[in-house]
Amino acid sequence: MDKRNMAFFMKGKAKAVPDEEVVVSKRYKDDEGNPIPFILRALPTDRIEELQEECTKPIKRKGRVVDRELDQKRFIARIGVESTIYPEFRDSELLASYGLTDPVAVVKMILSLPGEYGEWINAVQRVNGFDEEFDELTEDAKN
Repeated sequence: MDKRNMAFFMKGKAKAVPDEEVVVSKRYKDDEGNPIPFILRALPTDRIEELQEECTKPIKRKGRVVDRELDQKRFIARIGVESTIYPEFRDSELLASYGLTDPVAVVKMILSLPGEYGEWINAVQRVNGFDEEFDELTEDAKN
């Protein structure tokens, strides 16, 4: 039998995923007039699973839980908030400047154009290693 070399998969062998800078909006510019890139970082699988659980709500009928449903939009946005190092959407001053407490709501205010928000979501998916459509992944995760 062919013995495969397991040394390639031992702890510490995986290469780190570098942070990625991506311009998702041309409306926010630095002092020289250049678009400000967002800085994104991949999340570990266990954190993605925690976010999935946090975004899954029970479906009740007659006071009993009959099923559970993933809020896909919130799940995707939460992954985005946690993957975004800069700007820090959980920053208390940033939240206060919009009069909000939910970082997901702040993202939607900052990236108020659908194309900007979509670009951000696409970049978040890419940095986290998702090659498939995210809707397909969240559908698979529910099953």
